[in-house]
Amino acid sequence: MVHALTPNAAFPKFKIDTLTHGTVEVGTPDKDKGDWQLVIVYRGKHCPICKNYLTELNGMFGDFNEIGVDVIALSADPKEKAEVTAGDIGYDGVIGYDLSLDQMAQLGVYISDPRSPEETDRPFSEPAAFVVRDGGELHIVDISNAPFARPALEGLLNGLKFIRGNDYPVRGTHTG
Repeated sequence: MVHALTPNAAFPKFKIDTLTHGTVEVGTPDKDKGDWQLVIVYRGKHCPICKNYLTELNGMFGDFNEIGVDVIALSADPKEKAEVTAGDIGYDGVIGYDLSLDQMAQLGVYISDPRSPEETDRPFSEPAAFVVRDGGELHIVDISNAPFARPALEGLLNGLKFIRGNDYPVRGTHTG
């Protein structure tokens, strides 16, 4: 069962294998890159929109790190497909792979089945972006059910500059 994440609540931490940094705990930033973490969930190698999004993100790591935000991208792709994705675009960041159905459910993302074996061989997550503060709480939650809707990275970067520079509060916490 998928559970929606609540802004300002604890982000669900879990370990995932990555292409370049061994096993890491998602939601725990690399302190050399920042005290907050941007977690990008992408659909997988089969998605050309994801490839374009990751290409744009690849050119922005320094900008995010400059404001104290570490970046990790995740997908349900197996290691071999994640390696192809990273290699195709010269991705320099951290990519976690083999995101499980249980981990996707913890994140509250929408999960799709492949349309055909040519697309991919397993259920996969639709796009999502999460910003996790240094205390492990969610500051931003952006979850989509389709590849066509995801946050503009430049807008997200500028928003995070504002949030961090002005101690801007978490929004969307009213649940009653």
